[in-house]
Amino acid sequence: MLSVYKKHRAHYGDNLRLAIPVVISQLGHTLVQTSDTIIVGHFAGTVSLAAVSLASSIFVVPMIIGIGISYGSTPLIAQYNGRKEFKECGQLLSNSLFINLITGFILFGLVCLGSIYFLDQLHQSPQVLKQAKPFLMLLGLSVIPMLVFNTFKQFAEGLGLTKQAMMISIWGNIFNICLGITFVKGLFGIHPMGIMGVGYSTLIDRCTMAIVMAVYVFRSRNFKQYLKDFAIRNIDRISSFKILKIGAPVALQYTFEISAFSAAAVMIGTIGLDQLAAHQIAINMASITYMMSSGLSAAAAIKSGNYFGVKDHHGLRLSANASYHIVLIFMSITALIFTFGNNVLPWIYTSDKNVILIASQLLILAAVFQLFDGAQVVGLGILRGMGDVNIPTAITFLAYWIVGLPIGYFWGIRLDWGIAGVWYGLVLGLMVSAVLLFIRFKMISKHHRNNQSVIIAQD
Repeated sequence: MLSVYKKHRAHYGDNLRLAIPVVISQLGHTLVQTSDTIIVGHFAGTVSLAAVSLASSIFVVPMIIGIGISYGSTPLIAQYNGRKEFKECGQLLSNSLFINLITGFILFGLVCLGSIYFLDQLHQSPQVLKQAKPFLMLLGLSVIPMLVFNTFKQFAEGLGLTKQAMMISIWGNIFNICLGITFVKGLFGIHPMGIMGVGYSTLIDRCTMAIVMAVYVFRSRNFKQYLKDFAIRNIDRISSFKILKIGAPVALQYTFEISAFSAAAVMIGTIGLDQLAAHQIAINMASITYMMSSGLSAAAAIKSGNYFGVKDHHGLRLSANASYHIVLIFMSITALIFTFGNNVLPWIYTSDKNVILIASQLLILAAVFQLFDGAQVVGLGILRGMGDVNIPTAITFLAYWIVGLPIGYFWGIRLDWGIAGVWYGLVLGLMVSAVLLFIRFKMISKHHRNNQSVIIAQD
């Protein structure tokens, strides 16, 4: 253990310095929904909490598609920056903003269609549907400013400048919580809005964060040399294709995983209202640790992109190993928190004792899949930084839609194991994904290392 630590010590420090601000800013996406869930659970009741669960489980799919596409620029910017090609970085920002705006409007349109036509086909409680539909519409509209924020956030992070997005995310979440409580409860003379209150607070918060992040990038001296080629005229098919070539598969990777959890929520909704509310609590807590691991993954993608850009495959391998070590230690800690706090943590969200009982059982299963979840998302980040996205996309589809979800349906619905059976399938899917992605990284790393050795020997 000591020799492993000494071998990777420098990379632990470098990766953590880059990752910690990214982790905090990544948490912003999930903490918005976490605060919404807590506010609704305590101030609006179990039916509203179930409605938030249903709407959030559906919205998370278009949200993660947008986030995945926005990630397409980060490894490219990291590679260009590693080679001191500043002009290309500004051109990539122009194309990234264009792509993300188009994506945002398309996703909003799809959410509107889903709210009008799709929700009624899911066999959910009518009282839940009545509240979920308008709430989902507001969430869908908020995806547009969210992707504008992400455009500038991913640009800054690709250059290794991560702290400002972190600070904006922290203050944005405080702002969202204050607005949410004010709107839901009806403080300061405002009429109580119930579940719609957190919808409006989320929309206002994401618009504010987008504006602040854009102003920071355009006014900061750190970006002056990169923004010389930021212009509408630099939007072109070649640069856009480069971004989409990475962003689209990344979006699919996240979509295959998150949509599997969303489909699981729909299955659980057919079992019962309390089960759906409990699922929202457990999955929301697991989402917090997932997004923190996703921050580590984003940092791993940036570092591997830097090393890959200058063809330092030895450094890339050590950095990747360090990222795996960090995420496994972190997720081991969260697994212990879920295990020993399973009876206490659900009280943060609700006082409904039956919901708390079910959620406490699910948190034990969430503790089991923490290591697998962390390992697979960091594996995706490392491979993304190396430009390897197609095979990992196929792996995620196999793990969640061929293995995890069908087995969860069979155990949970067909064998009548209930909500636990659905979650067993999800755990299995995460395990398959983590193992296969690690094997893929080792294969790619060995291939590049061998090629580099051949080139050195020929020289």
